[in-house]
Amino acid sequence: MKIAFHGAARTVTGSKHLVSLNNGKRFLLDCGMFQGKGSETDLLNRTWGFKPEEVDYVFLSHAHVDHSGLLPKLVKDGFKGKIYATPATIDVTKALLLDSAAIQKQDITFLNKKRREEGRKLLEPLYTEDDVRNTFDRFREIDYNRKTRIDDSVEVELFDCGHIIGSATVFLYLRENGKSATLAFSGDVGRYGDPILHSPQTFPHADYIIIESTYGNKLHDKIETYAVDLLKNIRETCLHKKGKLIIPAFSVGRTQELLYSLNDLELDGELPAVKYYVDSPLSVKITEIVKRHSECFNRSVQKLLKNDRDPFYFHGLKYITDKRDSQALNTNFSPSVIISASGMAEAGRVKHHIANSIENWRNTIMMIGYCEPESLGARLKEHPETVGIFGEKYTVKADIVSLNSMSAHADYNDLCQYLSCQDSGEIKRLFIVHGEPEVQDEFKRRLLRKGFRDIDIPRMHQEFGLN
Repeated sequence: MKIAFHGAARTVTGSKHLVSLNNGKRFLLDCGMFQGKGSETDLLNRTWGFKPEEVDYVFLSHAHVDHSGLLPKLVKDGFKGKIYATPATIDVTKALLLDSAAIQKQDITFLNKKRREEGRKLLEPLYTEDDVRNTFDRFREIDYNRKTRIDDSVEVELFDCGHIIGSATVFLYLRENGKSATLAFSGDVGRYGDPILHSPQTFPHADYIIIESTYGNKLHDKIETYAVDLLKNIRETCLHKKGKLIIPAFSVGRTQELLYSLNDLELDGELPAVKYYVDSPLSVKITEIVKRHSECFNRSVQKLLKNDRDPFYFHGLKYITDKRDSQALNTNFSPSVIISASGMAEAGRVKHHIANSIENWRNTIMMIGYCEPESLGARLKEHPETVGIFGEKYTVKADIVSLNSMSAHADYNDLCQYLSCQDSGEIKRLFIVHGEPEVQDEFKRRLLRKGFRDIDIPRMHQEFGLN
């Protein structure tokens, strides 16, 4: 058996790991898109490092685009196999992929207008909406905690890992040359005590483990504190400064957690009476999908649903889908909270809201999730005096704040707890992926102290042979 790492290798996005068995079978763990890598991004997303037509199937850990976003291109380039995931992951992935194709079409149209005027070669999107729909027929549902036979050499079982709705640890039972082996792939690990989702499940002993490390050197603030911090920022910005609180939030996970917390504040009688907007057609669509998969909610939310039919809605909330209504928010200066995608502030409507708000001291931009180092969100976190947006320079007068307690990614304590169901001395090999190099190095040292022995941090396209 061999494992080759074609994404999320000494970086965070682009999760894509190819397992090759001695009998010729090949399968991918995730097929994610690279994001926030500046001028390198497009080339990274067009370079596989393997032949898509030789891949037999894909196991998808969860729906985030940096884990699922290249599935349509995989199909377009020759993949003819099945894609296995939980029902919730499949529903969310379909919505995200259609949105990704629409964004690419819009961006390419804008770029090609200038290239055509300059007589330069026109660009093509990675894939179109037709390519996305051609991918839908390849999805196959697998429920949590149900061992499923794929072929004579592979069985799979999915365990809830609490990152976003439908997210899973992919656990594989492999047979080759008359011998058996087990491989666990973490995808992205969630946090213990999440307000909406189950905590990560334990999983059986694995011979080989591939684990993410996004926050492998960080310790988050306690989850219980973020509602307090959120309320503090709403009061400070909207009531005291009479400004806008702009929150870049991923459409999947972060937006729903914000809405749940705001609803909770209203139930406690503490929510300030200002306007609240979710300005993202995709976020609106994803929230509806999340509501349909209440089986993924933890006991607290299940209990709440008996008295509150919609834990993601409260008085004063308006969902915005129409572009004109979105644009109108930029000329409305009344105190408000605007939640809009994307979480890294790299694209989407939130980028316009930031551009229109950043030079006003009354406003606050609140970052609540991971941002690639080159993204606008990451640059804002550095509290610059000026920042470039849409090719123009803006003076940063708005307050920039970060809520570290709202991350959907496990910190190093969570990751160690996630691995605590394993006998560290019996793991044959552990691979650290999905993290920045310095973070991975520190996480590796922590795991070595906990008794894990053979630990690798793969380079891009690096292949390992496993006995």
